[in-house]
Amino acid sequence: MTKVFNHQGKVALYNKLVHSAENEKNKLQIKINEMDTILKKINNCLAEVETETKNLENEEKNDAMEEWDSEMRDAEKELEQLKTEEEELQRKFLEVETQKTQTLAQIEFIKEQTTKTEELLDQLSLSEWDVIEWSDDQAVFTFVYDSIELIITFGEPLVGLPFLDKACRKINALSFQSLLDEDKAPPSSLLVHKLIFQYIEEQESWKKKCTAQHQVPQMLQELSLVVNHCRLLGEEIEFLKRWGPNYSLMHINVNNTELRLLFSSCAAFAKFEITLSPSAHYPLVPLPFTIHNHIGKTGHDEIAAIISKVPLEENYLKNVVKQIYQDLLKD
Repeated sequence: MTKVFNHQGKVALYNKLVHSAENEKNKLQIKINEMDTILKKINNCLAEVETETKNLENEEKNDAMEEWDSEMRDAEKELEQLKTEEEELQRKFLEVETQKTQTLAQIEFIKEQTTKTEELLDQLSLSEWDVIEWSDDQAVFTFVYDSIELIITFGEPLVGLPFLDKACRKINALSFQSLLDEDKAPPSSLLVHKLIFQYIEEQESWKKKCTAQHQVPQMLQELSLVVNHCRLLGEEIEFLKRWGPNYSLMHINVNNTELRLLFSSCAAFAKFEITLSPSAHYPLVPLPFTIHNHIGKTGHDEIAAIISKVPLEENYLKNVVKQIYQDLLKD
């Protein structure tokens, strides 16, 4: 019996222990569940934190990229602006270079025009004519101290061609005549007249090409240039007649359109005569000449070489005489 009671006591005790263990197990399970819940919450929080962290990192990256992109866009805009400004500056530079080239060309053109104008003014200053009469019927001009007269006879007006605020008239006739007293005139003046009329005879085409009033100024200018050169030749001859001995020129003789120059020098032991044949184109062409020796052996080639040194310009005859004296006759 005792064993039975003991056994029942053990069973009751064991049941209590089992029941107590189950209670403890249930409590422990509850705590485990609670801990699982807490851990899940913690995991959820951690996940949320990680997600938020990633979001924040992405936002920072995005912000940084956006800021970088913005800065790059600004830099690109500035670069484009700089390129545009550079292109504009380059264009302006090319424009300045073009303007510079054009300005230099204009300056050169102005210089050329100035030179031509000065030459024209110089030519105009050589006007050797005086107007004696100008009417609807005729014009009268004189040259070389009123010793040559030009009479131009006018005809009917030409339609549509003005001249001096009037209708330009046709030219019917041109005539030159000498008013020089040949018996009293010095030989140099006779030479000047002969050369001028020689030129006038050469220009018979004037009567064909000078057919209207508006062509008269050009004709007068051309004639004035020749008259000026011939008149200055006459003055050179008179100068050499007076001062020739200073250059061993002992005598100068005018025969028709020839000049005979007699040179003599004891120091050079030479005496020779040179005959020059000037034309109406003096001094624009070299002077043809012949030489005749009286003393010494001065040759044609020697004189030709000396004359070739003298430039074809004003005072050509005087310079020829001076050059001959300098190269052959001076001590």
